[in-house]
Amino acid sequence: MDRHPWMQAGLGHVWLPYSQMKTMRPPLPVVRTHGCRIVLADGRELIDGIASWWTACHGYNHPYIAAAVEKQLVDMPHVMFGGLVHEQPLWLAQRLASLLPGDLERAFFSESGSVAVEIALKMALQYWINRGEPKRKKFIAFEDGYHGDTTGAMAVSDPDAGMHDAFRGALPEHIIATMPLDETIVTRHSDELAGIIVEPLVQGAGGMKFNDAATLQALRRICDKHNLLLIFDEIFTGFGRAGTMFACEQAGVVPDIITLSKALTGGTLPLAATVARKHVFDAFWSDDPQKALMHGPTYMGNALASAAANASLDLFEREPRLQQVKAIGEQMARELSPCRDMAGVKNVRIKGGIGVVELDRIADLGALRARFLEEGVFIRPFGNVVYLTPSFTISSDELSTLTRAIVKVVSEGT
Repeated sequence: MDRHPWMQAGLGHVWLPYSQMKTMRPPLPVVRTHGCRIVLADGRELIDGIASWWTACHGYNHPYIAAAVEKQLVDMPHVMFGGLVHEQPLWLAQRLASLLPGDLERAFFSESGSVAVEIALKMALQYWINRGEPKRKKFIAFEDGYHGDTTGAMAVSDPDAGMHDAFRGALPEHIIATMPLDETIVTRHSDELAGIIVEPLVQGAGGMKFNDAATLQALRRICDKHNLLLIFDEIFTGFGRAGTMFACEQAGVVPDIITLSKALTGGTLPLAATVARKHVFDAFWSDDPQKALMHGPTYMGNALASAAANASLDLFEREPRLQQVKAIGEQMARELSPCRDMAGVKNVRIKGGIGVVELDRIADLGALRARFLEEGVFIRPFGNVVYLTPSFTISSDELSTLTRAIVKVVSEGT
């Protein structure tokens, strides 16, 4: 008798992400997680090298987060945020304001990173509308950038390096620039620009490309000089992944708007926040109802997700997460170093809890992913990169298993 009938029954009715369903390899059925491990239906355990797309920063099934969610489930799983407020998201908004630099103090909650970016763009556009400058409709974004899969987010992602080239011509047209930014581009378009959006320090899904503090500081100076809003997309880098609680700290830069998600709830429930500085919020503060931000996700400020996020922030306060990230980075730097001298390897780079081996090419992504499974690890290369973004609670031995697998498999050729 099939112990997992849900696999056969449901697979023919679900649409999976980033997959050509006709030709893809069958997905792996998962029945349980614990720590940094994924348990498959056939009993195999895989060490997770990417923390479920960079979300499970405390590992899976952390008992403290689970207890907080269980308690909130009994008290109140959800109530709408229109005309009502409740404890968990209000505490969360206050805590984010206290953690973020400068006067980033107004949090607008949603359910995903892509939507958080949509809200940031919408905030920036309406900021100028409310100030009487409705012609400011364009954004500068960057090559190798990725900001999400919804319409507005796709429009500010790199259509060449990303996944959205099929939509070219169907999306709003913005300026996709090289990094560091040539200020003459801003000068030419200053009257129509609303702002600049960038992934600080690490461009994630666009190829794990790194940028530096000086580049971000220059963007802040350019925005100040030309009166533009600066948006930092920290969906990936926020909450310790790049080595500090937020990547913007390493540059000493305060963006006008910041987007947060992924590790916000410790990888347990969907939640995102778009946080704005005081002057941005003040542009909406009016007796005129037309100047309000007309946006309201149904599950905005969800009590369960907010409880998980508050518990996750507790763990950052009580446990040495940033020290763990530092140790992870140092270990990855040592143990991935042999890849530097291998044929077909372009670059090995480390930033915080991110380890990247960039290859000249990957001939067959599916085959490479399957090869890692043979080593007992879940590593999901994309483009031409093999990368690690493990949970911050991973043990040294588990991390070594991941790095050994990469060194071994890359040495075999891709």
